[in-house]
Amino acid sequence: MTPELSAYESPRASPRVEKRAGRVGIVGAGQLARMGWQAAISLDLELLCLGAAGEAAAGAGAPLLEGSGRDPMALAELADRCDVLTFEHELVDLAALAELEARGVHVRPSTAVLALAVDKLQQRDTLSKMDGILVPAYAPVTGLAEIELFAAQHGWPLVLKARSGGYDGRGVWMCPDLDDAASAFEDAQAAGLELYVEQAVEIVTEVAVLVARSPSGEVAVHPPVETFQIDGMCRWVVMPGRIAEHIRLEVEALARNLAGQVGLEGLMAIELFLARDGRLLVNELALRTHNTGHLHTEASATSQFEQHLRAVLDLPLGVTTPLTAAAAMVNVVGPSDGSDPAAHLREALQVPGASIHLYGKSARPGRKLGHVTVCAATPEEALNLARKAADRLERNG
Repeated sequence: MTPELSAYESPRASPRVEKRAGRVGIVGAGQLARMGWQAAISLDLELLCLGAAGEAAAGAGAPLLEGSGRDPMALAELADRCDVLTFEHELVDLAALAELEARGVHVRPSTAVLALAVDKLQQRDTLSKMDGILVPAYAPVTGLAEIELFAAQHGWPLVLKARSGGYDGRGVWMCPDLDDAASAFEDAQAAGLELYVEQAVEIVTEVAVLVARSPSGEVAVHPPVETFQIDGMCRWVVMPGRIAEHIRLEVEALARNLAGQVGLEGLMAIELFLARDGRLLVNELALRTHNTGHLHTEASATSQFEQHLRAVLDLPLGVTTPLTAAAAMVNVVGPSDGSDPAAHLREALQVPGASIHLYGKSARPGRKLGHVTVCAATPEEALNLARKAADRLERNG
């Protein structure tokens, strides 16, 4: 039975229909849910998003239950209407989800696994104890004295990170010295954020890999990609990652190992540092589809969005074989004048091979509004063309 809801708490939804096997409830209604909805249409799967009416998935016509992932009543309503719950973000009430699990609701990934993305300090503590998994040196901090002690042990610069809520460079402070650390710590305290400190790793490059694992134990790994960040935000991705073959094999093995050790059910994105000393260090996990996997829609036999749905429904996982020699994805970010990239669609589409994905989000400076993917003979050619199309959308070219 659905709990009785007050007029204030009740999420609004389209008229109730009979629950059909295979209906997936996605907590979140942003661009990742929007692209998940596109994959669901191809497989004739039912999908219901939990989010706000103005979000990207709603704009694309995806079925929507209005509410928040932090509202236990909305989560219970979503569970009542769907066969399995999954996620496009980590802004959720874990305790409420755990109660649903205890009642027999399929939550994939499980709340125990999802907690690794919700609390990044818990993620570090868990990963550091796993066989074959390395993370940068880190420590929880509650004051400047602990930051100074960490710096004395590991040197400057260092990185301060929020335990929860950070993304696209938010909640991350690069600190070259104590003055910067003090300023960052003060900003974090003002925002009510709990922090941990981490060693700044000297890296050769950053790599990301997607791994899917179904409840029956089937595992599939997408080819690793090389990623590029500007101010903490991923700006472009290339495949194949320009890394040595033995590193590629190590990345794929790490993904399989990590998926098995955490007991993944669903899709996981793993962001990695390739350090100058040759070590592969886990930077961050996302227990959902992820920006670094967008290019697989055009470049691989199975998109991350379809793979996510297959995994949480325990359907056979899709082949991840590349369909092209190389590909690149470039994010489209709102220009400084606040203009809408959609106004420049005609010019961007003139770039040969450009596949353009706009999210239907309101434009504002610095906001991710879409992405461009290009498949080509080499990573360099693909990246040049994708950047050209993205620049046109951002009015930079």
